[in-house]
Amino acid sequence: MLEEVERWLGRRSWSAADRPLPQLLEAKRLSGRTVSVVLPALDEEATVGTIVAAIRAALMTEEVPLVDELVVLDSGSTDRTAEVAAAAGARVVARDSILPRLPAVPGKGEVLWRSLLVTRGDIVCFVDADLREFSPAFVSGIVGPLLTDPDVQFVKAMYDRPLETGGAPGGGPGQGGRVTELVARPLLNLHWPQLAGFVQPLGGEYAARRSLLERLPFPVGYGVELGLLVDALHTVGLDALAQVDVGVRKHRHQDGQALGRMAAAIYRTAQLRLARGHLVRPRLTQFVRGESGFIPRTSEVDTEERPPMAEVPEYAESRAA
Repeated sequence: MLEEVERWLGRRSWSAADRPLPQLLEAKRLSGRTVSVVLPALDEEATVGTIVAAIRAALMTEEVPLVDELVVLDSGSTDRTAEVAAAAGARVVARDSILPRLPAVPGKGEVLWRSLLVTRGDIVCFVDADLREFSPAFVSGIVGPLLTDPDVQFVKAMYDRPLETGGAPGGGPGQGGRVTELVARPLLNLHWPQLAGFVQPLGGEYAARRSLLERLPFPVGYGVELGLLVDALHTVGLDALAQVDVGVRKHRHQDGQALGRMAAAIYRTAQLRLARGHLVRPRLTQFVRGESGFIPRTSEVDTEERPPMAEVPEYAESRAA
C-alpha cells in the first residue's frame, strides 16, 4: 500500500460513533447546509418502507432535524414500492417524470443522476433500498464528515457484509461483496492505487457535496459507484475523500449471472477511464442449462454515461429558481 494511502487511512477513516448527533446538528446549524437522502428503488416493497420510516423517526424530527428531504426515486417498479414508500413518509418521484426530453435508460446510475434534478440539498446521500435491519447511522455516519469538515467532499460507508444463503449465514462477517473482491479491488489496486484504502468501493451508501456531484459524469448502470469514486479522486484529490464505519450491511444478494453482468459493467467503466475512446465489444455471453444442453445468452454491457449535471440546461434553470 502506498504511504500516502496509509496516512489517508489514519486521517480519513472514522466510525459513525465518532460524531454524535448533537455535534452534527450543531455543525449543520452553524453551516446552514441542507441534507437530501435519495433511495433509488426498483421492486423493493419488502424493505423500502422500513428504511424510510427509520430515517424519518430518527433524523427528521423537530428534535433531530438532520435530514431535510427524503426522496424515493422509483425506476419503474411493478410492485407496491411507490405506495409503500409514500405511506412511510417519503416523497416518491418516478424516474420517467424527470427530464422527459431525454428518454431514460435502465440502470441505477441513471436514477442517481436524475435525482440531482429533483433534490435541493447541499449534501446528497444515497442509500440502497434493499437493506435489511437498517440503521439510521448509515445516513448520519456518512453525512457527518461533510457537515463537520469543510475539506471533505465525498464519503463512502464501510461495513461488514455477511454472505447469507437461504436465510443462514454462509460465512464470516467480512465475507460477501464478491464483485468487489474479484473485480473492483484488483482494478483499483492496479490502476488507481490511491483508492486501495476503501473497504467498500462498490457500496451503495455514500454522500457527497452537490457541488462535486454536479461536476461528475454518471455511468448509467452498475459501474456508477466505481466511476464516481475514480472521477472524484481525479476531480478533488484523495484527501477530500473519506469513509465511515457504519457496522453491518444486510441486503438481498444477486445470483451468479447477475454478478457476472455487474462485473462486466464495472470493468467497462474502468476501461473507459483508462483509455477513453478505445472500444471493445461491449457484450457479455453467459450460459444457462436448457433441455438439450447449455444455451448462450448475450447481454449488452452498460457503456453509456450521462454528462455532468452542471452541463444540463434544465438543471441550471432549476437551481436558479
